[in-house]
Amino acid sequence: MSIFKLRINGKETEVDVDPSTPILWVLRDHMQLVGTKYGCGIAACGTCTIHLGDAAVRSCQLPVSVVGNQAITTIEGLSENGDHPVQQAWLEHDVPQCGYCQAGQIMNAAALLKNNENPTDEQIDAAMNGNICRCGTYTRIKKAIKTAASSQNA
Repeated sequence: MSIFKLRINGKETEVDVDPSTPILWVLRDHMQLVGTKYGCGIAACGTCTIHLGDAAVRSCQLPVSVVGNQAITTIEGLSENGDHPVQQAWLEHDVPQCGYCQAGQIMNAAALLKNNENPTDEQIDAAMNGNICRCGTYTRIKKAIKTAASSQNA
């Protein structure tokens, strides 16, 4: 076990865990931040997507030992009131069906828009590729991303 100093959702915290522990389990089991979901465990589905700095990353395969001093943002830290433009657009377009993958989808979309304020359809497809939605809400996801982009630029 080792002590790691982490900055999660703007707050400094320490955890005493094995260095190989995926950050997903640090968040869920040690910090009780359960918005980030476990999907496949092999970083293939995107359900566990968080932000490390400004980048969207899969937390199920990211050992806590490689985080260093980079800021971690989870779905709980994306906005205090659920009023991030992506979250608002998700509601406007009624994106979730079962909802299980949606935190990862939202985190990936928010990272895309932070780095590209007006993505094309092709850029959205490329950025969201690999975030799997078993309910098949991809059309609504793309519409919501476009709405969020236009509301950020308004």
